Formats: sequence, structure tokens, C-alpha cells
Amino acid sequence: MLQQTQVKTAIPYFNRFIAKYPDIKSISKASEDDILALWSGLGFYRRAQNIFKAKEVISNNFCDEFPKKFEEINSLPGVGKSTAGAIMAIAYNESYPILDANVKRVVSRYSGISADSKSQLDKTLWAESTKLKPDSKIFEYTQGIMDLGATVCTAKNADCNICPLNKKCKSAFNIHKKEMAPSKLKQLKKERMRFNLAFTKDKILLIKRNEKRFWQSLWVPIETNNAILIDHNKAKSARKINLIHKLSHLELLINISLLEYEQPFHVESNSEFCWINKKDIDSIGVPKPIKDILLTL
Repeated sequence: MLQQTQVKTAIPYFNRFIAKYPDIKSISKASEDDILALWSGLGFYRRAQNIFKAKEVISNNFCDEFPKKFEEINSLPGVGKSTAGAIMAIAYNESYPILDANVKRVVSRYSGISADSKSQLDKTLWAESTKLKPDSKIFEYTQGIMDLGATVCTAKNADCNICPLNKKCKSAFNIHKKEMAPSKLKQLKKERMRFNLAFTKDKILLIKRNEKRFWQSLWVPIETNNAILIDHNKAKSARKINLIHKLSHLELLINISLLEYEQPFHVESNSEFCWINKKDIDSIGVPKPIKDILLTL
């Protein structure tokens, strides 16, 4: 959850998730929809999809026991070398390096590392991180270096005066202003989305989005470019709303036609769809801007 999400935002989602799935056994029978429902609103839904895929691998290959070897943990969907190393160090107290964004910054400044390309920089940082890690007290070291990067050796306001590494750090009191300058905001690409949202007094018609892009596997209204036909003339009321929703890489310009009907109707489609009860909205994965609208119907 903390990948690309701040702690304060993740905390309530984490608490709800752990309350429902406190261990591997409890999540082993969960469907992808179950997991996405708890994730709804947190964004970057691929992380939730990877949780589903990883627990399937753990169930099928490791008998519902979380693996204890680095190579096995690293093989799980959504887990890379740094996360696997953090699990080995923090959960199992085994001496493995990690290299999240904060640690990269601390190690590169401490050892005075730079490179012409990202791939070369990562390769050098992995080697340096491996050399710097201690053979004992790896739990304390791992927590410490992450916290140092998060609170002292920060990207914009490094405080070398209070840093416990300032006597040996090759960049102490000399961090280049260019490095600390805020990056320029990128202009987000705009994408228009148009939906037909059919609903009755008690139910809402939703379809599962299978396009391998943003919102994959989430439930949304029917897009107007979908082959599913909805007869607007049979709606007893109709109105339109427009909204803007920003993703990390896109700005979505969303237009939704709200179409109210007396009764649910059948639609011809090969896609997965359902008329869901309004009271069950929280039980499925729905993008936040769509869910906010559904809750007003």
C-alpha cells in the first residue's frame, strides 16, 4: 500500500484490510473482487491485483505458508528485489540489502555515487547497498536507513546538521542545489471517457472493465463506445454530469449520462456485467470517482 501512497492515506485502508484478512489463511479464499473492494479509492489497483495473484501462488506452491527464501519471495507477483530484501531483513532478521527510494538517496549521497544512466546507477547502488549492510542487527539497520531517508536525508530539505552519518558522508553539507530542486510538473495527458449509467430505485447496472490499462478488473458503468446498447428513450429520467479525475499519468475528463429506469433490463454482452444492489456497492471494486456518484443515487 505504501508504494506510491503516503502513510496517512494508507493507514485506514491497511487497518480495514488487516481486520478482514489478518493472515494468509484468511485471504486464501478471497476473490479478486473481494480484494479490489477493500482497495477501492486507494488507486494504483495493480497492487491489489498482485496481492490476489501472489496469494494464489502462495496457496498453490507453498501450501498457504508465506515463503522464507529470498528467491521464492522475489518470485511473487508484485514483489521485487527491494521488497523481498525488506521482508527477509524485517520479518526474518536475515542480512539482505534493500533499495527503496529513500535508501537509494541515502546510499548515493553517503558514498558519493552518480551515473550516466538509471540502469548503471541502480547496478552500482545495489552493489554499494550490499557492501554497506551489516551481518548483525539487520532489522535495526534496515528500519534506520529507511527512516533516515524519510525524515533527515530528504529529497528537498536534507538536514546534514542532525544526520548521524555526517562525519563520513561524502555529500554532507554539500548536497547540490540542482539535486534538491523540485522537479517540473509534467503536463498530464487528457483522456475523455463517456459512460451510460443505468439504474433503478434499488439497483445499478455495472460492467467489469477488462481493458489492460487503468481500472482493469474494476466495475464501471457502460462506456458509450461499448457495443452494449441502452435504450435512452425508455428511461423515466435522464441527466448528465461532468467531472475531472487525475491519475498519476492521466487526467480523465469524464461525462456520465444518468439514466433512471423502472425495472432492471437484460443486456446482450459477452462482457461480465451485473445489476448490483445499491446497498452492496462497498462489496465490489469501483473507481473512486464512479463510486462517489453511485453513492448519491
